[in-house]
Amino acid sequence: MNISHTTASASAPPTLSFAELNANPHQLYAELRSRFPFVRREDGVYIVLRAQDIETLISDPRTRQIETEMIRIRGINSGPIMDFVSYSMLFSNGETHRRRRQPLTRNFAFRMMAGLRPKVRALSQDLLDNAVDKGRLKLRDDYAALIPAITIAGILGIPRSDVPLFTTLAYEVARILTTSWTTEDIPGIEAATRELTDYCARLIAERRKLPRNDFLSEYVAKIDETPELSPIEAVMQIVSVVLGGSDTTRAAIVIQTGLLLERPHLWEAMRSDPQMIVPAVAEALRYEPAVGSIPRLTLEDVLLDGHLIPKGGPMSLSTLSGLRDPAVYDNPDAFDPQREQPRWHPVFGGGEHRCLGEALARIELEEALTTLTTSQLQFGLGSQPLRIHGHAAIRKVDELEIECR
Repeated sequence: MNISHTTASASAPPTLSFAELNANPHQLYAELRSRFPFVRREDGVYIVLRAQDIETLISDPRTRQIETEMIRIRGINSGPIMDFVSYSMLFSNGETHRRRRQPLTRNFAFRMMAGLRPKVRALSQDLLDNAVDKGRLKLRDDYAALIPAITIAGILGIPRSDVPLFTTLAYEVARILTTSWTTEDIPGIEAATRELTDYCARLIAERRKLPRNDFLSEYVAKIDETPELSPIEAVMQIVSVVLGGSDTTRAAIVIQTGLLLERPHLWEAMRSDPQMIVPAVAEALRYEPAVGSIPRLTLEDVLLDGHLIPKGGPMSLSTLSGLRDPAVYDNPDAFDPQREQPRWHPVFGGGEHRCLGEALARIELEEALTTLTTSQLQFGLGSQPLRIHGHAAIRKVDELEIECR
């Protein structure tokens, strides 16, 4: 059954460059969304714009997760990046995806993650106490980056002293999940991918030799007892966890804090009413998502509003556009923490590929904001505004220095 809309346009959806899409994606999507169900990017990717289509296509049997197609389009056919994409659960489907994800699922369940909340709260407070320097806080690098990094290190049993190493590598490898890299960047990303893969392989070998009472030891025991994963698959799932537990949450903490500090009346409301924290986090994820799109590939022709996405067409289901679709959200360009949100937030994806770390990410975002809004310090934006880059995939944020007094 084809998805259709009553506002079909006779003209063809436009093809746009990366530069055009990145310049002001919210304004561009708002202008195009009512006229076209998708636009085509210069690299051949179909960017789906409407919330209804995104919700349907994310679990439509006519689509699947993109595997190696996207990096092949961009000229990568072998090497450490290809190995990561080929063997990670992030880029697999069906039984292969289930087999790779299953050994990790229980440990990241909502009830298991809930027990981490006090540790994340204490970590956030400790980081804030130590990060404020002479009336300024480097929000991204000295606070937002360290909350998910130290938390995932604790889950995996990684020494805290290794956090700077594996996060530096993770941020470089994660560029492959963005739209901001070019062929000139490939050698650096490949080197980081190789080093991070070797690091995770050493961790697994150490736990196999000397098990501990931690997640990684349990993971090693599970994959050894039921050897469904090849050695390279076993390593790449841990690489995937390290990536998933680092970059997107770092950006989301900066974004939600910046959005609220841009609106002092809302910041003061957060300080007065802690019950507003959870809806404010959800609204920030809607208003400026750190994950701007979800990739899919068509398995057969798909018609949207009379326009064809052909079989084999790579799609980018734009959360950036869909989460501001006026067909779903009233006054979508307003930042409103009182807005009613769907129970399952679209930014975390859907179907079998819904984000494994959703529960952990929510805890980290909520506790990071709670620590700031309950602090005795008064915070305000400095001269630099919140800057977010990218129209799709993982988006990037600049450092945001905030004033403390």
